[in-house]
Amino acid sequence: MPVITLIGKPGCHLCDEARETVAGVVDALLGEPDSPAVTVEELSILDDPELSEKYWEEIPVVLVDGRMHSFWRVDPDRLAAALRTAPASPSIPGGVPAAASGENSTPAGRVPADEPHEKGTR
Repeated sequence: MPVITLIGKPGCHLCDEARETVAGVVDALLGEPDSPAVTVEELSILDDPELSEKYWEEIPVVLVDGRMHSFWRVDPDRLAAALRTAPASPSIPGGVPAAASGENSTPAGRVPADEPHEKGTR
């Protein structure tokens, strides 16, 4: 089951837009046959100094199974494709994605090379 982690903060209009996009993608996948069950969790950089230090310039940040998927903007088609192809993954211990703990994370300001993005749609 893929896990989407939305990292943001209250009062962030881009975070609100990302939340709506993520919800729309998850709702659309529910209507597809054989679509994966998806878990969505939200973390605030205001509640965790490590998340704040790591992501404060990039919020909203979307992780899929603990890996950086996007920041600033969420492309719904790209997110849906990532969720459809995500391997079944076990629950993340403690509810904190690996990237939040520093494991399997992408350096700040970088999008993984294996995950193409269009300028301005990160």
